[in-house]
Amino acid sequence: MSDLSILCLAPANPVIVGSGLLTDQERNIRKLIEKGAGAVVTKTIHPRPPQGLDERILRLPVGMLNSTTYSKRSVNHWLGVLRSFADDGLPVIASLHADTPAELAALAKDVEATGCRALELGISCLNEEDGLEDDNPDRVYAYASQTRGRTNLPFSVKLAVGEGLQDRVRAAIAGGADAITLSDTIPGAAVSPETGELELNGVFGYSGPGLKPLVLAAIWQLRKRGVELPILGGGGVTGGRDVADYLNVGATVAQVYTALHTDMYETLERIVAETGELVGPFAARESRGAVA
Repeated sequence: MSDLSILCLAPANPVIVGSGLLTDQERNIRKLIEKGAGAVVTKTIHPRPPQGLDERILRLPVGMLNSTTYSKRSVNHWLGVLRSFADDGLPVIASLHADTPAELAALAKDVEATGCRALELGISCLNEEDGLEDDNPDRVYAYASQTRGRTNLPFSVKLAVGEGLQDRVRAAIAGGADAITLSDTIPGAAVSPETGELELNGVFGYSGPGLKPLVLAAIWQLRKRGVELPILGGGGVTGGRDVADYLNVGATVAQVYTALHTDMYETLERIVAETGELVGPFAARESRGAVA
């Protein structure tokens, strides 16, 4: 299925704001939608987000490193916010994660009660204290299948490009996923010219233009192998041409995030306008087809 109707969303354009620090506040989400976002994904909601971590971002010439994890706002806070979004009919996707598949499934059930229309399972964050060294098909299947067992809400599973992606995608589909989001951040590092040590004191999530060729290739390969679910592609979107490129290789929509750390609302408006010039009336598109 090439559109997002399976996620109970009909975005007016294919520019979706991805999950991150910029989507951790209700007022930001509302204004991003006002400024033209087809939909917005919340900062990842977690029942017990890690505490005491040194969470920062580092701008690079080719993107950004971040050592952030999940929203520090309580689940109860987010349930109220999501209920407000649902009451106003806003196209918001709730990003969720938890320490175990059973906890994630229970959280998804609570979110369903707010009237929220769609979920993104943010299960591939690598910035926790021990990192994400065991992302494998069994783990992906466990999170997806237990979530499917507790909620009827449509959901996308967010995965990172890299080794074993094909098998992880198959596991997400087998577990009941309605869509796939590619890509979460991938491991990255930068060296301080002053100290010679790693910035942020370690290896953390990289996002930015360097991701785009990897994600384009991954989406193209998934389509070649017959994956038909909607794919929310993202990584390195800085303009309308990037969005068009994602659509051309088979993505259903494109997520933008890192570029919005500079002039957030103005940058979003520019990307949406450029996309409109290249793609045309998105809501009327019934299939993936090539764009101009």
